[in-house]
Amino acid sequence: MSTTYRAGFIALIGPPNAGKSTFLNTVLGEKIAIVSPKPQTTRTSITGIHTTAHEQIVFLDTPGIHVARGRLNRLLVDTAWKALQEANGAILFLDGAKYVGHETALERDTKPMLGRLTSMGIPLAVALNKIDQIKPKEVLLSLLAFCSTRWPGAELVPVSARTGEGLERLLHVVRDFLPASDRIFPDDQLSTVPVRFLASEIIREKLFMVLEQELPYNVAVEIESWEELREQNMTVVNAIIYTSKNSHKGMIVGRHGENLKKIGQQSRKELKDLLGTKVHLELWVKVREGWTEDGQFMHSLGLGS
Repeated sequence: MSTTYRAGFIALIGPPNAGKSTFLNTVLGEKIAIVSPKPQTTRTSITGIHTTAHEQIVFLDTPGIHVARGRLNRLLVDTAWKALQEANGAILFLDGAKYVGHETALERDTKPMLGRLTSMGIPLAVALNKIDQIKPKEVLLSLLAFCSTRWPGAELVPVSARTGEGLERLLHVVRDFLPASDRIFPDDQLSTVPVRFLASEIIREKLFMVLEQELPYNVAVEIESWEELREQNMTVVNAIIYTSKNSHKGMIVGRHGENLKKIGQQSRKELKDLLGTKVHLELWVKVREGWTEDGQFMHSLGLGS
């Protein structure tokens, strides 16, 4: 058996809400990506680093690929394709529970990526996710058959990113996509994501959790200031929540500020765990009309990077 070490980049791609971020968090054993039932939660290419004695897999978690309308959505889809250009291989994540018995829906949702994936010629594994929600398991057979004709030559791996079922096999498959190489990053590094970006993502995730279906899609979070008070073992964070409409601002703040208070409390708790210090968090909500069409502003927020 070869003892050659392997290291490289694997892009996680697929339609929105397929479970890519859940997979990344489960494999790393740490949360570095937002997980939400709302589609298109991931807005940038997030790097997660899985290191073992035999390989280092640098995962690129990307926004969901879909038919893009509007500048923000086009930017998100472009980010996903850019990650593929940098990768040694890719895992296509599909929501198996959604598509079992609904192959026409699968065909519709994967149409925007089929030709381009084929033409890029990089090694591909197809992960049929959420199999913990599929009973009986035999109904997966027709979906596997459909995928084998749609992506001939690709390794098909049923998995559950939530429970971990099938993930070892998936990692074994993509290891073969990697070139022989020394480690790219130190053994103990889990991500290239800056702490401030993680903080903004934590706040954005709490927006999803508190507001649920009422959350306007056009929200963004910017860390306006960050101060580390070492003598007090405290981090002072000021963050702005941007939305595109006045009516949305009222929804985010809530009656008597109730929603914003909950978002702050939940964010503060997770930031405290992340930073290992006390946290003083101030949240402000500002209206910035048309921000999703403002390329310079989106770039300043790190979107698409």
